[in-house]
Amino acid sequence: MEQFLKEYLSVLRLERNLSENTIISYKNDLTSLLNFLGQKNIVDPSQISIDHITNFFKSLNKLDLSSTTSARYFSSIKGFFNYLSINKYIKDNPVERLSAPKLSKNLPVVLTVEEINSIINLPVTNTTLGLRDKALLELLYACGTRVTEIITLKISDLFFNEEIIRVFGKGSKERIVPIGSSAIHWVDEYLLKSRPLLEKKLKSENIVFLNNRGMKLSRMGVWKIINRYTIESGVKREVHPHTFRHSFATHLLEGGADLRAVQEMLGHADISTTQIYTHIDRDYIKQVHKEFHPRG
Repeated sequence: MEQFLKEYLSVLRLERNLSENTIISYKNDLTSLLNFLGQKNIVDPSQISIDHITNFFKSLNKLDLSSTTSARYFSSIKGFFNYLSINKYIKDNPVERLSAPKLSKNLPVVLTVEEINSIINLPVTNTTLGLRDKALLELLYACGTRVTEIITLKISDLFFNEEIIRVFGKGSKERIVPIGSSAIHWVDEYLLKSRPLLEKKLKSENIVFLNNRGMKLSRMGVWKIINRYTIESGVKREVHPHTFRHSFATHLLEGGADLRAVQEMLGHADISTTQIYTHIDRDYIKQVHKEFHPRG
């Protein structure tokens, strides 16, 4: 079974060009399944039935996973068994008749402009790390990048004369995102005054945002920076790097931006993914109506 898994992950990496983070998620999901089957002494994929897969999902339900995580497990497992079936490693596909779990449509947390500003304005910019944090927060909100995109951003991806940056998103897909004057100013300040003090020639690899060891920031490092300033700002909500992305998209739409333009900036392959922000925008419209209509 492990050999089949190894082969499948190689296909995802080499033929489908999925990101390393996605491949790691698939590997973890499928390893959980193989461990579950191993406890039942099932070592050959031809032995696996729909009941085994159903029982595996029942065991996941006991862990109280989010609907998004459950859907990812389903996608990982379905892709794996489709691969086994196409390559004639199994005769019957045990997931063929299984339905994907329904995703709950919880709206993401979105900060107000005032809350965003209260967080972004906190870093002390006359210190090396404070200036870095200011530039990082400004860029996160200005461009709506994913955390993986911002920690892998390189100096060669900055085109400030054209007021754009180049981002490599999921599956290494390249996109161009506009950047505003405020973010340009603070990133320039950081590159001029702070980054040279953090840079270690052999470790920094042209990465924009560095930690105090001269290496690229980790995902957890960015989360800690945001968490620190959120607490200091007094914002009483749970804020993650992705919260800046949600807020970026929502504030654009509230300001009248075209949905397809926002889709391009976020790097969504399907506009239906972007449309969740129109639901948030409708809530905003209802709020305005309630506040300002004579019979609101």
